[in-house]
Amino acid sequence: MRLSIFGLGYVGAVCAGCLSSRGHEVIGVDISATKIDLINNGKSPIVEPGLEELLQQGIRAGLLRGTTDVAEAIRDSELSMLCVGTPSKKNGDLALHFIESVCAQIGVALREKSAWHGVVVRSTVLPGTVKNFIIPILEECSGKKAGVDFGVAVNPEFLRESTAIKDYNFPPMTVIGELDSRSGDLLQDLYQELDAPIVRKSIEVAEMIKYTCNVWHATKVTFANEIGNIAKAVGVDGREVMDVVCQDHKLNLSKYYMRPGFAFGGSCLPKDVRALNYRASQLDVETPLIASLMHSNDAQVLHAFDIITSYDKRKVALLGLSFKAGTDDLRESPLVELAEMLIGKGFDLRIYDHNVEYARVNGANKDYIESKIPHVSSLLDSDLQRVIEHAEIIVLGNGDERFRSVAEQVPDGKQVVDLVGFMAHASEGNREGICW
Repeated sequence: MRLSIFGLGYVGAVCAGCLSSRGHEVIGVDISATKIDLINNGKSPIVEPGLEELLQQGIRAGLLRGTTDVAEAIRDSELSMLCVGTPSKKNGDLALHFIESVCAQIGVALREKSAWHGVVVRSTVLPGTVKNFIIPILEECSGKKAGVDFGVAVNPEFLRESTAIKDYNFPPMTVIGELDSRSGDLLQDLYQELDAPIVRKSIEVAEMIKYTCNVWHATKVTFANEIGNIAKAVGVDGREVMDVVCQDHKLNLSKYYMRPGFAFGGSCLPKDVRALNYRASQLDVETPLIASLMHSNDAQVLHAFDIITSYDKRKVALLGLSFKAGTDDLRESPLVELAEMLIGKGFDLRIYDHNVEYARVNGANKDYIESKIPHVSSLLDSDLQRVIEHAEIIVLGNGDERFRSVAEQVPDGKQVVDLVGFMAHASEGNREGICW
């Protein structure tokens, strides 16, 4: 494939070396004549183990060259990768002046090119940037229509400094966000030989995936450091602790707790988060991340409340009261908290939970229900259909399979709010998900 790579910094130089080493014709483009001279002489513009050898290999094979001429690069390639920097502003937002300049130049060059051309954004940009910023510039400067006259895609990179070549050749996945299928097909062909799953999504999803991965990595580092600091303060080696924690791939390092949805609850998680945070404060150990967990959890309950109250309706059915399906445990259930907030604001609330109804009559939680939350439990109704018929808003609170049909087929004239994830698609019409 004939490719042009705009921006020969860290990402661009690595991509140029790796792609040319795999037999693709690559034109490296940069405003820096110094970088272009380095590339054309087989020298690496950055320090990265093994990169200079790949660049030299590409130059010798006639598969790699550098230029400052944008029009030449567009003319002689079929796919362009944008790898220019997106540095931070003082307020934390991204500075997009490099992207803006390159896109304007590419757009002008596309105006003079009759053949179809694909533009691939490899730079890290926030969700919405391609649709609201990059595409308008390309269209205005080219006089052409994105997705019709030229292609647009997002292809986030997952390269780590010092291991970038290995990361390129053995990625965990290849993410393609496409505006048009032709761009997606070309990128899939480009990466087909890599032993990694290829994930094709919309442009906005691909943009968000990149940020989610990076912030998740930052979260893991911060969490491990805070645990290590607490461990050291009590005379324990934090490395020993985290080594064992990371051996659990069923829960600790898995997708089990990584699904967007409602707040956590139950007898363990809230109690243990508070206890460890309190112990850290006793030891004078700063744990800003751990200290923020309960506040964030409370904010998710408030988020659900705000969604429900945003509708001009007063009759609410809450399906599920225990913190998760298959249990009657109401201790620190966020659904109890949500119910109390709705009651406090005067909503006409009715609740259905088969397990809690049983516990109220027979179970070990009977005393807890009657003494701790009598105002909530008095609203329980054992007839699911009657609760649904009474409501204007139906809130799916936990994962009881009895509730799935309500999400799949919303009763006429009613609004469904899904806190669980029963909905197959994102919010639409009379169905709204808390995170989707």
